[in-house]
Amino acid sequence: MSKPLTALILGTVAAVAAVAGLVVANFVFKPDRMPGTQIASGTLLPAPRAIPEFTLQGTDGQPFTRSRFDGKWSVIFVGFTHCPDICPNTMGLLKSVRAKLAESGQSLQVVLLSVDPERDTPETLKQYVTYFDPSFLGATGPNTELDKLGAAMGFVYMKSPGATPETYNVDHSSALILVNPQAQVAGYFTPPLRLEPLVTDLRNVVGKNGGPA
Repeated sequence: MSKPLTALILGTVAAVAAVAGLVVANFVFKPDRMPGTQIASGTLLPAPRAIPEFTLQGTDGQPFTRSRFDGKWSVIFVGFTHCPDICPNTMGLLKSVRAKLAESGQSLQVVLLSVDPERDTPETLKQYVTYFDPSFLGATGPNTELDKLGAAMGFVYMKSPGATPETYNVDHSSALILVNPQAQVAGYFTPPLRLEPLVTDLRNVVGKNGGPA
């Protein structure tokens, strides 16, 4: 067998194994398999999960820490600015969700947590999130911090090679993470995400647990 063919086969096997690993990780962390109260768009955890202390960089140039979640309801979307479809579609959906919640006097903090710290500088993230809504926040940081958060909050991500070193992709969990005003993971909203059910769920959760943030 020629060396180029051998390299191609080995590369294919490695890629399949990597994707399989991500699928397994998503299965293990799949939010809708966690016990809890079922809602139309996902799952509320029976006992909110504590978020450990962490330090990321925010779009305002300031450290983004756990304290950013204190006193307000938040939705975290894990993604990155070079994402071709899922991320912009989800960000557009969250823009509509936040606008509808505002109509009933309820506020929601939306955070894009970038798992592509190599390319997503605070400036890049700020330009991206404010395109959808000036109130949206972005944050990213070292992989060590992202990995710690992933283990605690139930998301996974994996860098996938592209045609060139600069055009790599990042596979990531697509569920939305709901964080309560006590800075705890309160639940997950899982695909397929639809506007009206998501708005209804958030109105009920936020209203039932203290009203507007």
